[in-house]
Amino acid sequence: MPRSPLSRRTVLRSLAGAGVVALGAAACTGPDDLNDAADTPGAGAPASGGTNGTSGPSGATPGRRLGAEWEEHARTFMAWPASQDVWGGQLDAVRTDIAGVARAIGSREPVVLLVRPGQEASAKNACGSDVEIFSTPVDDLWARDTVPVFVEEAGKVKGVDFNFSGWGGKQQHADDAGVARAVLAKYGVERIRTPLVAEGGSFESDGQGTLLVTESSVVNDNRNPGRSRDQVEEELKRALGVTKVVWLAGVRGKDITNAHVDCLARFAAPGVVLLDQAFPGLPADVWSRSADQARSVLADATDATGSKLRVIEIPQPDPDRITGRGDAFVSSYLNFYIGDKGVYLPLFGDPKADDQAQQILKDHVPNREIVPIRIDTIASGGGGIHCSTHDQPAG
Repeated sequence: MPRSPLSRRTVLRSLAGAGVVALGAAACTGPDDLNDAADTPGAGAPASGGTNGTSGPSGATPGRRLGAEWEEHARTFMAWPASQDVWGGQLDAVRTDIAGVARAIGSREPVVLLVRPGQEASAKNACGSDVEIFSTPVDDLWARDTVPVFVEEAGKVKGVDFNFSGWGGKQQHADDAGVARAVLAKYGVERIRTPLVAEGGSFESDGQGTLLVTESSVVNDNRNPGRSRDQVEEELKRALGVTKVVWLAGVRGKDITNAHVDCLARFAAPGVVLLDQAFPGLPADVWSRSADQARSVLADATDATGSKLRVIEIPQPDPDRITGRGDAFVSSYLNFYIGDKGVYLPLFGDPKADDQAQQILKDHVPNREIVPIRIDTIASGGGGIHCSTHDQPAG
């Protein structure tokens, strides 16, 4: 594969050689036709309010808490890719990837797979007896963004419905727009309404009141027109119960999500942030500049407890060695998922980088098995393991 910025995430285009329909790359890639200079804020420059990209505790709902992914789960939600109109000739391959992820997690904790009516038998056969089938209308596999964001309040788990809109109206996902309500109704979870439009991949929590967010994915007229960063932040604090927001600039107009945080920066533990790092030697591009900006903000940031953050970088694999293909291919190890007993990590085919990423996760997310999974087709669609999973806390 050519050593090129295209190996990461760029403007979504048809992968004609692989048979992928352009609209199929749904979770972390796609166009807004905006140029880099106009869309990428300068390093460390907040758009409005705050200092060094951070904010204080005002506005949080008392007693409401957004947990961390490493806390105990009641279940993990996933979704079965439903349509050849979306994935074209790669539908069988992406289903194989999803089944591999579902089987790996399902052997260690409860997994609920959302499946379009009429496809239950084939999904169950692929994913095995450990996976519970929930028959409900779905369009695609991106459960991270369509399932509600769960919080805890007064001893109960509640779900924030962030009004999924196909990543700001870039794609039509009429069935996926109803997933949040269907899940909440099925499991008897109270729905928290919010005027904000966002997706689960937009948010990263340490469980202690700190939220990492990319400004490009939420303070954006394609989702929340007319709302300033301060206004968005106030509503995030109310809806999620967080007390400190650390804003990263992200990237506008170069992928369908406008740069969700879950491919850029993730908490491994309170006070410990893992940061995506471009493969050494590649020309600087919009994504590496985004990581540089995030590094600058995180170096000066404190969490909700007032403590400084420790940042550990995870280098991407060599694009000449990865086994996946496609301009939209996501080669970030940051799109891992932390389960009750395992950390589920993408495997890209560069032995050195794969091993290094596994060791970093082993060092910083203790007491869990590191479970590497090859997901080349999911990654070619612009997402990863985290994009395809969504945890519900045990409460």
